[in-house]
Amino acid sequence: MTGYRRTGRDGSAGDVDYGAIEADYARYRQPEPLIMDRIDRALGTARTVLNVGAGAGSYEPVDRHVTAVEPSAAMRAQRPPHLVAAIDAAAEALPFADDSFDAAMATVTVHQWQDLELGLAEMRRVATGPVVILTCDPAAMTDYWLNDYAPGVRANEARRFPAIYRIVSVLGPATRVEHVPVPFDCRDGFNEAYYGRPEKFLDRAARLACSSWSFLSSEETAQFEMRLAADLASGEWDRRYGHWREEPLYDGPLRLVIG
Repeated sequence: MTGYRRTGRDGSAGDVDYGAIEADYARYRQPEPLIMDRIDRALGTARTVLNVGAGAGSYEPVDRHVTAVEPSAAMRAQRPPHLVAAIDAAAEALPFADDSFDAAMATVTVHQWQDLELGLAEMRRVATGPVVILTCDPAAMTDYWLNDYAPGVRANEARRFPAIYRIVSVLGPATRVEHVPVPFDCRDGFNEAYYGRPEKFLDRAARLACSSWSFLSSEETAQFEMRLAADLASGEWDRRYGHWREEPLYDGPLRLVIG
């Protein structure tokens, strides 16, 4: 496992220290049923599932035997009581024997890994069946009105999320990539969830549940809040982007990669 080390004070392995930003993921990152259904179908008949970078437990199946691993103590502490306790481990060094699980999954976490290829190879090593990755395509990050108000946020996301081809190259030629549309009332508070509900971005706690906002300076954040609040109050946002309030689904950068 050469080169792997943790960086956050709470054991976080990526470029965000979840103990420092104190985001309430358990409150704002609830599983969206439409997305959960896609993941469930991708897992197929697997009975034993490893959830890598499990965080607060969103999208963790409750009708299968799940083992969860999460390096951040802050995230492990936010897991609800009905889910299994997460093991303190990271993708690049999974503490399991070969072929220990029927399937492995990782939801919106690969952008936090220090070594993507090593983490995916570890998932492939311990799973006999499908490896299911929910992630975002960085090439599709700017096709959204938020980029006009917070280009730094979208640029950070595009920088942090790995290109889809890198995931496919590890999982193999039989891997399929599916677009995952986001519903208007999406319960999972990632940035695309509020495509038609811009007012949600004025809620600081909601923003912090998406780690890309932690990279903005206080000045950039204040400018974003003032501009969006002013445009919502004046009606300018609705004149330019109000059609998003009428869209039942947003086919943005969210992808399901199934190997």
